[in-house]
Amino acid sequence: MSSKSTFSNATSKSYALALYEISKESSSIDIVENEMRGLNKLLNESIDFKKTILSPLTTTDDKQSVLFKIAEQNNFSLSSKKFLGFVAKKNRLFFLEKIIKSFLNIVSHSKGELKAKLVSSKELSKEEQKKIQDDFSKDLKSPLVIDYKFDPSLIGGLVIQIGSTMVDASIKTKLKKLEMKMLEA
Repeated sequence: MSSKSTFSNATSKSYALALYEISKESSSIDIVENEMRGLNKLLNESIDFKKTILSPLTTTDDKQSVLFKIAEQNNFSLSSKKFLGFVAKKNRLFFLEKIIKSFLNIVSHSKGELKAKLVSSKELSKEEQKKIQDDFSKDLKSPLVIDYKFDPSLIGGLVIQIGSTMVDASIKTKLKKLEMKMLEA
């Protein structure tokens, strides 16, 4: 791992931890978590916003102004507004995505949540995803947060991974196993 990558990870985690502590002190962890999820979604969906935030040609004041407008329009908490202003002033917005990801991981860990990846061959509705989430949460006796992805190449079935445990009930994998057996014979 390069020293640059290690520095960016360490810096992102430090900022994320600071945001977590600020949120905890003001009893607004859930509110800030939702705001950061929304901001992360905006970063991933708006190319213009991401370019503005990451561009070295955009002044720090302009970046801060854009963030404050977004925060105002979305009624962000004072904790989030101050934090985003601080990150902008310190010219660390190029870490914003990593900071948000680290913050969300800290919050998830503090809630005792387990993370899972779910991939299905047919597009699942929100209700179906919620049912799977609830069933696994009950079985594992711990809250579960699912990262869902639709992949038609599975042909049928689904794949779920929780930590290092993977359940692969896809037809694609079953066909590959059958093919391997046939080649061995």
